[in-house]
Amino acid sequence: MFTEFFYTLKNKGLDVSTTEWLTLHDALDKGLANSSLTDFYYLGRMILVKRESDYDKYDLAFMEYFKGVISDNEVPQHILDFLDKEDMEFDAQNKELYSYNVKRDSNEVKRLFRERIGEQHTEHNGGNYWIGTSGGSAFGHHGRNPGGIRVGGESGMRTAFQVMGERRYADFRHDKTLDIRQFQVAFRRLRQYSSKLDVPRTELDINKTVDSTCENGGFLQLEFDKPRKNTVKLLLLFDSGGTMMPFAELSNNLFQAVHKANHFKDVKTYYFHNCIYGKVYKTPECAMGDWYDLDYIFRHTDKDYKVIIVGDAQMAPEELFDLNGNYSGPNDGYSGYEWNQLLKSKYKKIVWLNPRRHVGMSDSVGWMESEEALAQLYNMYPLTVDGLKEAITKLMETK
Repeated sequence: MFTEFFYTLKNKGLDVSTTEWLTLHDALDKGLANSSLTDFYYLGRMILVKRESDYDKYDLAFMEYFKGVISDNEVPQHILDFLDKEDMEFDAQNKELYSYNVKRDSNEVKRLFRERIGEQHTEHNGGNYWIGTSGGSAFGHHGRNPGGIRVGGESGMRTAFQVMGERRYADFRHDKTLDIRQFQVAFRRLRQYSSKLDVPRTELDINKTVDSTCENGGFLQLEFDKPRKNTVKLLLLFDSGGTMMPFAELSNNLFQAVHKANHFKDVKTYYFHNCIYGKVYKTPECAMGDWYDLDYIFRHTDKDYKVIIVGDAQMAPEELFDLNGNYSGPNDGYSGYEWNQLLKSKYKKIVWLNPRRHVGMSDSVGWMESEEALAQLYNMYPLTVDGLKEAITKLMETK
């Protein structure tokens, strides 16, 4: 039963074991799904999904396999069309809307919702009964009923039993490209480099406080530790322009996350185009002459700087290996690859974040050669949640 669903789950990347699949069947035999597609959804997710980060994969597999199956929660297109309204405002002054507020449990609300779907054939707004907008009905959006089911629109009082048709777990995926919040969370791990000051214990230690409170029979026992001093020095090198244009916003998110953080003693940011040569630029425009010699960077940063290179490594082989491969400026006697070797030998901790790496291939065979050569030189990671975590872990290694 549902054999194709099993393979759909596997195809979406879910690690579903035979034991878990048989457990789901056992639960179905015991009637735990209550002959409801909704209950089956939650039952399957509880048994088959091990991590919150895989919820979105499960949702995609579920939608793909059960497409066309009428669900208790399915909203017909004509109802959605009735509700397709923009720039609405909530009517916060109309107190008469609250007269329709009758407390019901979730099953009762769902039953009434299905009844309205079967009965409603015209658009309704401002009322208390139908699926609509700006009223006191428990169904629709931009109304003032503190319960019910929101369909479409933006959440008002945020007390709906469920929100229809949303992929609410897409941001939990570990293979998702990063946003600024996820960057900030990942960089907090670098605080482990911080040194403890030889000063009084004035910083609250949450973990020790929890342990001591438990040992103290639940009575609060505050524990303090010495504050940390930020000792992490970071050098950021961004590839700018050309094939990195699709990733400009992503690179900017990383830049903003680093400069908003307070985990670093020093942060220096420079730019390059395609490949790192004898000069790095002061701004993302990479304007001719607006640069620093790489030797200057070497002299003004010590070997303890942690280096993060952000780029897609997409370049023709001659740009990387030829002495004259740098069309935007002089190579200063070395090929791009030799300059990268010098950079690698200068700093003890250096990683490369590649926004194309998670795709699994470059845009052309020629560029693949350059990318793989740099991947052999540096520890190269995809610019995803997991990739950044691995890169930070590499930077934190003590050896």
